[in-house]
Parts: sequence; structure tokens; C-alpha cells
Amino acid sequence: MIESDDPRLTFGRFLEDLVASHSERAAIVFEGRTWTYAEFDREVRLLARGLMGSGVVKGSRVGILMSNRFEFAVCAFAIEMVGAVLVPVNTFANPEETDYILRHGDVSVLLMQDRLLRHEYLDGLLASHPEIESGIPGRLRVPSLPQLRRVFSLNLEEPRGGVETWSDLIAHGADVADELLTAACAEVESSDDGIIIYTSGTTANPKGVLHAQRSAVLQGRRFSELLRYEADDRVYTAYPFFWGAGLAMSLCGTLASGACLLLDEIFEPGSALKIMSEHGATALHAWVHQQSAIAEHPNAASTDLSKLIKVESSGPLGDLLGAKEDVYGVGSSYGLSETFTLASMLPADTSADIRHATSGRPLPGMVIRVVDPETGHPLPTGESGEIIVKGVTFMRGYYKVQPESYLDDEGFFHTADEGTLDEEGYLHFTGRLSNVIKTGGANVSPLEIERCVAGCPGVHDGVAVGMPHPLLGEVVVLGVSRNEGAEVDPEEVRSYLRARLSAYKIPKLVLVFEDDELQYTATQKVQVAPFREAVVQRIEREALEIEGHRYGVTAP
Repeated sequence: MIESDDPRLTFGRFLEDLVASHSERAAIVFEGRTWTYAEFDREVRLLARGLMGSGVVKGSRVGILMSNRFEFAVCAFAIEMVGAVLVPVNTFANPEETDYILRHGDVSVLLMQDRLLRHEYLDGLLASHPEIESGIPGRLRVPSLPQLRRVFSLNLEEPRGGVETWSDLIAHGADVADELLTAACAEVESSDDGIIIYTSGTTANPKGVLHAQRSAVLQGRRFSELLRYEADDRVYTAYPFFWGAGLAMSLCGTLASGACLLLDEIFEPGSALKIMSEHGATALHAWVHQQSAIAEHPNAASTDLSKLIKVESSGPLGDLLGAKEDVYGVGSSYGLSETFTLASMLPADTSADIRHATSGRPLPGMVIRVVDPETGHPLPTGESGEIIVKGVTFMRGYYKVQPESYLDDEGFFHTADEGTLDEEGYLHFTGRLSNVIKTGGANVSPLEIERCVAGCPGVHDGVAVGMPHPLLGEVVVLGVSRNEGAEVDPEEVRSYLRARLSAYKIPKLVLVFEDDELQYTATQKVQVAPFREAVVQRIEREALEIEGHRYGVTAP
């Protein structure tokens, strides 16, 4: 059993233990190159020295704006090794969201890539903040990002104003002795601030969820055990590192086993098939809709995936892989960003009847209760209510928010999720009490969409609704009413939102309603609850299809 008070639950000591056990084993594969654990450690220490030489000290907030690259893994471990706080930036975020994370997260050093697909990160940053391009490296003065002092970018051959090259970053560590790095690492404790994960909630701005170093390392070790990973495993992941699952399950969970992590900068089913086949992937981390995309790809049937055995037996890939029995799955679990993923889970090889019927048992050190959502009083076994939680991987807090605003008198966090606990201690998650929409593994705030669409020409009011979906969990649907005499085109509304919101927040469907279909308050504001109900009723009444799923049709 993993002890939650183990002093070695820091990234620096975690990596030290990994190298001691798996030095010459393959750790990470990216873009055709393989790094062993010893080589990964050398890269981490080299970058950590560069960070120290750049002025990063214990407690500094260091941002990473990168895809699932080898460099992200190196940066994450290096930042944590010196005792700084990792602030991952969502690569899907629009410029306004990125600015919010950098400002709210007090980022003093930003490590980034210049571009990804259609995203011109560096050009966008400099356009929004011209003080960076005209600034002096190490002495940036940006009123809109007041803590920012340095920016380092991949793929730059020469500095661009105040933006330094990756070679510059490494060069800053030339006079930082390895002994100094070792000494700095020794002063980092598992209880120290480690990571701020930004996640959407019920408000328009994302919340900064601050975790200790212990959270990611402990959860990584737990994932390694629960997923039954071994040193010979090769794990392909499509989970982004800027969220908890990517960091805890994919990065830390794979490395904790001494296994090899297969990275691809972006998820594309054909590329995923090629990488998994070439490198003999034994395990896959991908959302259900991504697994479906892999299974439905034209090359899927002819691709050798014979070693891929640690994947949902009953999932979309089951038939493709020839799964005859349901012997492996990760669905028996419950967690949230505030608990750095897992709060409850069962081993992936637990019998299927238990896995599919429950959300697992609380993990050691985690306390889960079910209470009346109105009174907060504990409910009897088997009675449905609100899930509340606290424990060893629970967040240190929402960054810049007083704890009494989100914790009860006993220190429990009220999740706004609904469930029950049975007599055998199994948790049964049944849904959400809140209106947060969870689509494709990401949380989306309806309020954020509704506030954004309020500025769309011709739109009077809007309401965002999450509709259940077999692959995505939920899909975002937006209902809008129009101003008197205005014409509103659903695709124009989506285009308007696309220019202002991250891609995963764009509604899959926009429905336009007439005044006589809605109810209004005395001040001519649409009544939200009836509006939501009208959206759901139209989708089901008209048997509309969204992302391959038709609503209002009962399966034969």
C-alpha cells in the first residue's frame, strides 16, 4: 500500500526513485525518438538548472503552454524539482482565457511553443502584449501580466524582443552547479504547493485548483497499481497534460510503473494507430469518442494492435481487438479536479459485474459521504443525495479564494454531484446536481457561453444545455431568442462564438426560438428554467441528431 505521508512524494524524489529502478529502460517516445529514464533525468536536471539560473526559486509560478510534447514532461518535472509551482495552460484556450490564467496564476516565467496547428501562440501573445516584444529579457514589465518577467519559446533561433530562445534557457544554467540543484531539491516537501490546474465551473472564469506536490505523485502511483501496469507496458495517451488526468494518469502513472509513454502532439486517429502499432502499445488512454474514432478509421482493421490489451474491453475498441470477455476497464471510478482525479476506484481487472455497477470504493485517505443537498445532513445507506469529499489528495484550495466559501465546518467539499453509498462501501455516482456541462472529458460553464452569446447581433437571450450523449458524455446545445425584427442564423451564432470561445465550448447545435415559445419575467428577461426545458423538448420532439446520436427515438 502507498503511504500518503511518504516524504518521497515529491517530483524530484519520485524521479530519483524511477532512475534507480529503471535507468536504462525506455521512458518516453516522441516524434520517433526514445529517451531512457536516465536520459529523461539528465534533461530534467539540465532544464531545472536553467530555470534556477533564470531566477526561478521555490514558490515561483511557472506556466507551460505546450501540447503533449517531450518538452512538456521535462518542464513539468524540472519546475517541480526546484520547488516552483507548475501552471499548465490549456492549449485549446482562446487568448482571453490564456491571459486570465497567466494573470490569475501569477505566472512569472512562461515556457511555451510558438505554434500548434492553426494556433499562433507566440504571435498572439506579442500582439496582445506589445510590452513583451519591446521588453528586455528577464526584465519584462507588462501591466496586464504584472508578475511576468521571462518568456522562453521553442522553435526560436534568435530572441524576439523580450522572448528568449530555448537555448537561452539552458544557457542560463551554465553557472548553476549540480550540487546547488540537489540542495534546492532537498528542500522541497510533499506538502509544498505544486500545481495549479485551471478548470471550468459554474462561473465564467476558470477556477485555479491548487494542489500540493503529493497529489500528482501519489495519484500516479495509485494509477500504476489500479491499472495493473508493469515495466514492460507501453502506454499511448491522448489525454492532454494540462489537465489532471494527463498529468496523474498518463505521465505519472506510466512512469511510476517503469513503463514507456508514447506521445503524439495532437490526437489524430490514423496517427494514433500508426504509433501504437509501431511501438507495440499495450495500453491506451483516450476518451470514448477518441476510441470510437480509432475503431472507425479506415486503417483500423489492417493495423496490428495485437499487444493492446489494457483498454476497455466493453468499449468502442473491444470488437476491433477481438475482446471475448469483459476483463478490463477503468469505469468504476469517481473523481474531480479538486481531488486530482481519483477519489474512488476499483482495480481495472475487477469483475465486470462490480465494475459496471459501481463507482468504486473510496481510496485510502479519502473520505466520501452522501448528504442531503439542502441541509448537509448525512443520509442513510442507499439513499440518494449530494456527494461530499475530503482527503489526502484533496486540493490545498481554490487559488485566491477563502476556504470558508467552499468548505463546510468539517472541511468537506460539496461536489454538486449526486450519488449513493451502499452497505458494502461502494459509491454509486448518478449525475450532477449542478448545471456544469461535461463534454468529452472537459467541464464547460453554461454561464460563460450565455454571457458570450449576449453580445451576438440579433440575439436577445441564450441558454446553454448539456444533452446526454453516448460518446461525449454530454454535448453543448444553445437555445437563443432573437431581438424584435432580427434574423438569427444558427451557423452565424456558432461562428460568433467560435471567435471568442475555446473549440470544445462551441455548441454542437443552436436552436432559435420565437417569443411565443418562451416565458418572460416582468422585466422582459427570459425565464431560464422553462427555456432549458423548451430546448430539451424540441430536440426530443423533432428527433434531432447531434454528433451521430439521434434523440427522442427509443431503441428497438
